[in-house]
Amino acid sequence: MSKERLYLFDTTLRDGAQTTGVDFSVEDKRQIALALDGMGLDYIEGGWPGANPTDTEFFSERPPLKTARFTAFGMTKRSGRSAGNDPALAMVMDSTAEAICLVGKTSDYQVRTALEIPLEENIDNIARSIEAVVAKKREPLFDAEHFFDGYKANPDYAFSCIRAAHEAGARWVVLCDTNGGTMPDEVYRIVSDVKAKLPKAALGIHAHNDTEQAVAVSLAAVNGGVRQIQGTLNGLGERCGNANLCSLIPNLMLKEPYASTFEIGVTKENLGRITQLSRLLDEILNRAPNRHAPYVGPSAFAHKGGLHSSAVLKDPKTYEHVTPESVGNKRVIPVSDQSGRSNLMARLIEAGIDVDAKDARISRLLEDVKQREYLGYAYDGAEASFELLARRALGQVPEYFDIQSFRVTVERKKNESGEFVTVSEGVVDLKVAGESLHNVGTGNGPVNALDAALRQDLGKYSAALADLKLVDYKVRILTSGTEAVTRVMVESADGKGNRWSTVGVSANIVDASFEALTDSIIYKLYRDGIRA
Repeated sequence: MSKERLYLFDTTLRDGAQTTGVDFSVEDKRQIALALDGMGLDYIEGGWPGANPTDTEFFSERPPLKTARFTAFGMTKRSGRSAGNDPALAMVMDSTAEAICLVGKTSDYQVRTALEIPLEENIDNIARSIEAVVAKKREPLFDAEHFFDGYKANPDYAFSCIRAAHEAGARWVVLCDTNGGTMPDEVYRIVSDVKAKLPKAALGIHAHNDTEQAVAVSLAAVNGGVRQIQGTLNGLGERCGNANLCSLIPNLMLKEPYASTFEIGVTKENLGRITQLSRLLDEILNRAPNRHAPYVGPSAFAHKGGLHSSAVLKDPKTYEHVTPESVGNKRVIPVSDQSGRSNLMARLIEAGIDVDAKDARISRLLEDVKQREYLGYAYDGAEASFELLARRALGQVPEYFDIQSFRVTVERKKNESGEFVTVSEGVVDLKVAGESLHNVGTGNGPVNALDAALRQDLGKYSAALADLKLVDYKVRILTSGTEAVTRVMVESADGKGNRWSTVGVSANIVDASFEALTDSIIYKLYRDGIRA
């Protein structure tokens, strides 16, 4: 039996750009658009030409898409003007896009209070605008803004708006849950009703995530008869975001009844790259991935409890609803105070450590891990520190250098311009291959200064550390009071694209930071095969 086609419409570059703290550059947009195109999406909405310089420039040098239809977004014409005499609409119509998506209000309340025009005039604006897109020989889409709220309040008017768009030639009529407040069962009922009244219209869904149900709302709409789904990567969008394509796509391809009923433009091979695509967006936005995001999060297939990890190693289906590899992710068996021997052995195997499970050192290592986590250490996100802890227990880590002492000072003083500046200076005394070294370094903070001092001269190891850099630094206060215990997580990277995390714990934040720093350096030396 042949499958019915579902179409995916990505709005990351417009809806996603409305996320607080997100500001795409032209190059960001180009890179994201090409990645989405490579995944096999059907439509990529590039933004609103003429609305801002970034979008205008992006459309002037559009990305070379191979499969997706490049789409421009805009509004239906304003009242009192013809479609051919509306400057804002003209900018959209004259863009390089193959498809044009126009938004228009379909709630009588919104028309009266926001547009302040007669209800029939709004319907006419919708129809004339869609006709203008058809005349331009572009594919017309109509975004029915506030449709579900409008339909619940005045179904006849909301329906009249979308019927006008359909009869004017709209290829897709997209029903928008603009404030994200409609429940999935309501969406199913309303979409089914609309489909029965307008059977020849191709319907889409555009759901916001204000009740954490945008994915569920989108699937309910598919059940009701829509055949286009709009969403964003990682669920970006204003307020609480939009329907998350990184969850929707795997659901459509791996879950029933969707997998056997529908097909989309994304192949199984490309589905295996969706985690990479999600992380690419986070990298462009310079933010850490959501660890607990379904399918693509670093912890989406993490099994921490000892009983869980034992079961999943015997039969992954026990606690995994799909295989991690199907979405380009991987199983993680973290080691913690809740873990058992099976967790530990799995983590050792992942780190490439070959040791007999009956080795007496394994029991001691497990107790050491549990004791250290009781003190505040966390190895779930500090894989490099865990590997060093394990290899030290097995006698595999050389003593590259011996720290004799360190100190750091912070001074606030005036510079040559008479402005106050803060200068940190770190001093580290250490021995390398029997040679005593006294290193001094400065930085824009205590940790930066200590890092500079420690790596200023590490003797024969200095060259191996030339490409090492710190890329993230996180502090968590574990206990309150003046003797609070502090946990520091440091993420490091090298010139080869490798990244690793280390952890330090102490009542002194500088001491905790220094422990994480030294672990980072030792891990790189050991991983790169540098001999002591």
